[in-house]
Amino acid sequence: MKIAFFEIKGWEKPYLKKYLKGHELKFVKEPLKKDNIQEAKGFDIVSVFIYSKVDKNVLAALPKLKGITTRSTGFDHIDIKTAKKKGVAVCNVPTYGANTVAEHTFALILALSRNVHKSYVRGLKGDYSIEGLKGFDIKGKTLGVIGTGHIGLHVIKIARGFGMKVLAYDIKQHGFVQECLGFRYASLDELLSGCDIISLNCPENKDTHHLINKKSIKKIKKGAFLINTARGGLVDNDALIEALDKGILAGAGLDVIEGEDLIKEEKQLLYDEKKSEAMAELVKDHILLSRDDVVFTPHIAFYSREALLRIIETTAQNIRCFAEKSGMCNRVC
Repeated sequence: MKIAFFEIKGWEKPYLKKYLKGHELKFVKEPLKKDNIQEAKGFDIVSVFIYSKVDKNVLAALPKLKGITTRSTGFDHIDIKTAKKKGVAVCNVPTYGANTVAEHTFALILALSRNVHKSYVRGLKGDYSIEGLKGFDIKGKTLGVIGTGHIGLHVIKIARGFGMKVLAYDIKQHGFVQECLGFRYASLDELLSGCDIISLNCPENKDTHHLINKKSIKKIKKGAFLINTARGGLVDNDALIEALDKGILAGAGLDVIEGEDLIKEEKQLLYDEKKSEAMAELVKDHILLSRDDVVFTPHIAFYSREALLRIIETTAQNIRCFAEKSGMCNRVC
């Protein structure tokens, strides 16, 4: 089969060549977009990461495409509805980084609770004073976990190890797991109003887009912290900035922000008048990134050595399943 890989890193190539011997492979460093669609012409499968926007126009330009494998858990960058109509199989990597992302969630929580980021910046300036750096223990605090999939449950396990109480919200509840891990499901309103720290671990879709907005954020317990290692679109940036300004939130730990892909395209946006809305969103992002009550990491919650290897191995497995006509593993449509 002919397989085109986009957003590929140099170290990944040897692994993919090893796992997919006998197939014709093509590697492209950039994301798959309209302006480089020729790179995927005539290929049976394209493999992408989160910055490739596989919309209806891209799918229309690839009539021979049979499958898409995204090297991520989320697949909101792919037009699933159109892919299904065209008979194009789509698969993801559902469990490569459950513990990895959960660990990063707590890296952000601990950075905020103990002012690690502020201390580091002071140290760079030769200032080793401790005024204003008093932190707080997370033992005994209540963590709210929105989304109890693989990642959310790992977050709960770690939280319980720290001696935290846990409330969780999900439309699908796991009663047995709730008892085993010692947490309690609650309504979204109860979680927002009753938790000291809130962690977003759910996918972004039409029901969860801007789940944290100007209305819902007012229900949050005053002085709570918000952690987002899921998708930037779960949080309305305007609402987040306002909540930080008014002290509704004491801080935020963000591995993702809405419009984060635009940061990579800042120079292009500066000269494109048609993208004024995108530029406005970019400015909001920069406002968030410059605050000392925000800890930001550039979408690296998944980015560990072990997780990256699991991504490559699962992607290769998905492709082999498809090539052997046994159906694509981890298929989402």
